Amino acid sequence: MIQRIQSIYLLVASLISGGLIFVFNLWETSIKNKVFTFDLLNDASIMQKMIPILFIASSIVSLITVFLFKNRQLQFVMGRIVILINLFLLGILIYLLLTLSGEALVSEKGIGMFLPVLVVLLSVLANKAIKKDEDLVKSVDRLR
Repeated sequence: MIQRIQSIYLLVASLISGGLIFVFNLWETSIKNKVFTFDLLNDASIMQKMIPILFIASSIVSLITVFLFKNRQLQFVMGRIVILINLFLLGILIYLLLTLSGEALVSEKGIGMFLPVLVVLLSVLANKAIKKDEDLVKSVDRLR
């Protein structure tokens, strides 16, 4: 049942979280150097090294969640885990946005900073569709 709407939501969330991080930058420095997600693995700060790890973890977990269609309860829980990973990632990005000095290091924020918001939105929509399927199955079981 990979053609269900929640599978499509989760696949798109996985593609956004794992693929678009190579396309969109997180921010530009004051000397117009674009900083992408995997550039942060070379930094000394553990907080910045967590960003690419969390993006990849979110992508892998949402891709695994697509193939758990036979166990809707586990699929629902894994969808919530994807939401939590991305909320944690969004918190780290906002923290870095607020603590990095304005024009000294970060001049312009990129669209990559908002990718976790899209993944959270898609995961919420997927969980809503999973819950709808589970309710449908429970209502059919009541009729037997």
